[in-house]
Amino acid sequence: MSQPHGPRLNYGAVAPEAYGQLIKVTQQVHASGLEAGLLDLIEVRASQINGCAFCIDMHSKSAKLHGERELRLYALPAWRESPLFSERERAALAWTEAVTLVSETGVGDAVYEQVRAQFDEAEIAKLTLAVATINAWNRIAVSFRSVPGSMDKQMGLDKAGLS
Repeated sequence: MSQPHGPRLNYGAVAPEAYGQLIKVTQQVHASGLEAGLLDLIEVRASQINGCAFCIDMHSKSAKLHGERELRLYALPAWRESPLFSERERAALAWTEAVTLVSETGVGDAVYEQVRAQFDEAEIAKLTLAVATINAWNRIAVSFRSVPGSMDKQMGLDKAGLS
């Protein structure tokens, strides 16, 4: 998934209404009551699966701002083998992977039971919207070749020493 020709277009500039609505959904996800750290892990993991360098960059930096340890970010692709994640995080990551890869693997009963053991129904609905939202962003960023780090200044990441 190389980006030999740079960004294709600025989605927010050419479709500001739709972009604004997706921003609102994202804000709702982050105001849903799910833990910020958990949302960070979901966003990074889905972005890794989708090969979205822009979103991996942005959400890894955001996770660090929220206090996430670098070691856990490094271990995220191998979360199943790592002792660094709680049972709640493991359930969320399993759900994230299943929902992200829905066309390949479906969302089976075992992963649903795993997530149901850690989250109530309202939280599962919020978790699923969080996964769907980051998948939408991944598809936009990959399709239009968004440049990793290009949002650092707008997000204040440059001042945090993370850019």
